[in-house]
Amino acid sequence: MRPTVAAIHTAAVSLQARPDLVVAGARGTHARSDFLLVRVVTSTGIEGYGEVSATPLWSGEDGVSAAHFIREILAPALVGQPLAPVGGLEMLMDRLLAGNPFTKAGVSTALWDAYARTLDVPLAVALGGPYRDEVPIKLSLSGDGTALDSVFRAATAAGFHAFKVKVGLGVAGDIARVARARTLAGPAAFLGADANGGWTRSQAARAISSLAEQGVSFVEQPVAPADLDGMRQLRSLGLPVVADESVFGQADLAALIRAEAADCVSLYVGKSGGPGRAVAMGQLASSFGIDTLLGSNGELGIGATAQLHVACALPALSREFPSDIIGAHYYAEDILDESLDSDGRRVRLGDAPGLGVRPRADLMKEFR
Repeated sequence: MRPTVAAIHTAAVSLQARPDLVVAGARGTHARSDFLLVRVVTSTGIEGYGEVSATPLWSGEDGVSAAHFIREILAPALVGQPLAPVGGLEMLMDRLLAGNPFTKAGVSTALWDAYARTLDVPLAVALGGPYRDEVPIKLSLSGDGTALDSVFRAATAAGFHAFKVKVGLGVAGDIARVARARTLAGPAAFLGADANGGWTRSQAARAISSLAEQGVSFVEQPVAPADLDGMRQLRSLGLPVVADESVFGQADLAALIRAEAADCVSLYVGKSGGPGRAVAMGQLASSFGIDTLLGSNGELGIGATAQLHVACALPALSREFPSDIIGAHYYAEDILDESLDSDGRRVRLGDAPGLGVRPRADLMKEFR
């Protein structure tokens, strides 16, 4: 008998970022994160877990709205439905709730986790992989002067050797910040720049020429998300352009491809609406010659684990640009009973079924 969705529970979690690693960029400071954990229970007793990254400044979603939508709209429709195909349940969620990709991604991840555990295979296998069992990673650097020095010391103490610098805050200061980061990291270290859409076209053009001279490997989201023409023009200035805020779902990715606006796209499980859709988007990007990496919205342990499985399930993942699977490092505490295997240079895939992780025992008591 095929398993069905028997119950969906949620638990709210709020964590402070490590003070010495707090990221400040053109879209604000990310010092604390509110999340909603999701647990799916099947008719056979299998459990799956997901995570809603509830950051209103970024996604327009928060834990209160996510809990309401899951409890009042999504769960009543999903409970009683066959667990597979998970894609059919994702389509059902789309028919019931417009937008809210991060909320849907939390439920989708839990469904996929339960499905993979039912098959007794890692999620990366259920998603069509794995094509690799480890993923190189990088960490964001922000701040100026001694503040940047402090973040860099904490990052290297955590094992990181690849970085991207937050820019988009004013060209002169951006150039000085990247120069200081280059001095700290050394000439051989990987260094990218992330403007979070904070530059105008003219500012981006001025900054890119200087950043290229400092050995920066890419510029991420140099202009506003909707300015695909500007991104296409900036690609000719000598640095690869990574699209992040420009691409949430598949329609955004299709528009980016048509506009020839990026060399690489930063995929999120949350922006995509779930792990299966993130893999599909990576496959589409690759078929048009666009590189992919896994970006970050400061995910906790469950979200970071979903990132890892998606990265390992992608047939093509950037070999040039490290991904941002940083959940094991960014927060002062971990929500998992056992942290991801990450040394700051790379994060490694395990062989346990599903996501292969579980929330801490104290958090398990919070599910309602």
